[in-house]
Amino acid sequence: MAAERDDSLQSVSVRLDEKNYSYWSYVMRNVLKGKKMWGYVSGAYMLPKNIEEGDAALIDTWEANNAKIITWINNSVEHLIGTQLAKYETTKEVWDHLQRLFMQSNFTKQYQLENDILALHQKNMSIQEFHSAMTDLWDQLAFTESAELKACGAYIEHRKQQQLVQFLTTLRSDFEGLRGSILHHSPLSSVDSIVNELLAEEIHLQSYSEKGIIFASNPYVLAIPSKPFSNHQNKPYTRVGFDECSLCKQKGHWKAQCPKLR
Repeated sequence: MAAERDDSLQSVSVRLDEKNYSYWSYVMRNVLKGKKMWGYVSGAYMLPKNIEEGDAALIDTWEANNAKIITWINNSVEHLIGTQLAKYETTKEVWDHLQRLFMQSNFTKQYQLENDILALHQKNMSIQEFHSAMTDLWDQLAFTESAELKACGAYIEHRKQQQLVQFLTTLRSDFEGLRGSILHHSPLSSVDSIVNELLAEEIHLQSYSEKGIIFASNPYVLAIPSKPFSNHQNKPYTRVGFDECSLCKQKGHWKAQCPKLR
């Protein structure tokens, strides 16, 4: 019979550092909930205080799970952070310490992300690249929001509209026509819903650009004049006297009275 796998040494794929507490805590919280162990962090599962003879097994189970979670946390944080956790004995104490340590800098993180979003412009990026870059910043910012804000429908709607404004105002001027059309949608669209429109417009713009390059590089196009040349343009110009016929070159009459025309 194969030995039961010991997952106490399992580490979360995300390692906690000084910048990613919001994301790390989100991943770790879901891992623990998936294993039905979040109660050890929240305080719902406390170490029994009134020990009776029959409770020894329950205490052993609690201590084993508590140690297992602490090990998971230690395996998923940077070494310098992990050394600070040695003074705590329960999972809840460890979690509360990390929360106090990193949530104090949460406002600083929000400030930096908001500035990064304002500074980001499409420039030479494709629509897909620009959308991915913006979405990454928005997702990081969402991790810094409180659970109360995330549960507020009005706030979520406001955030979607804010993201739409941020995205549209930082597009290249090539998309000015479509941008105006999108802003008149009623109700307003979300960023995700307009990406397909922008991708289609991008393809059209690229097509026109390629045609322009082909025309500009075709030497025959530049050689074609806008108006045809006259057949007389290459003939030399000769001055005719005041009383001289331009047809027979005789003096005494003009071309209209020339005998050769009769």
